[in-house]
Amino acid sequence: METFYSMYPAVKHLHLTLIGVSVLFFMVRFVMKMRESALLERKLFKVAPHVIDTFLLLSGLTLCLLIKQYPFVDTWLTEKIMAVVAYILLAIMAMKSNRGKLFRSFAFLGALAWVVYAAKMAHFKQAILLAS
Repeated sequence: METFYSMYPAVKHLHLTLIGVSVLFFMVRFVMKMRESALLERKLFKVAPHVIDTFLLLSGLTLCLLIKQYPFVDTWLTEKIMAVVAYILLAIMAMKSNRGKLFRSFAFLGALAWVVYAAKMAHFKQAILLAS
């Protein structure tokens, strides 16, 4: 069991790296979308986000088990999950909406703001919106 807990630093660094790769890849894809690049049609740009985000989710779940804190039990983690869902929804709007570049740009900035908020929740482990 001691070995399981000694994995924490490695899993945490993997998780943080995957967050960075995921957000950076989203930003690159967004710029390509705004420039209407044909490269977005390549298989790499269609498959890679799903692969990266799957491993990101798995590393997050592993961290929950390692630190023994769970969504809907620990308010900071529930709030972080809600921020991640907001990020995902806004990222989808930024990438797939047909409403125009200004709308997409605001959705993009909103998505990044929710990532920053999720990072704040993870760092301080103190809920703001769900605090009673």
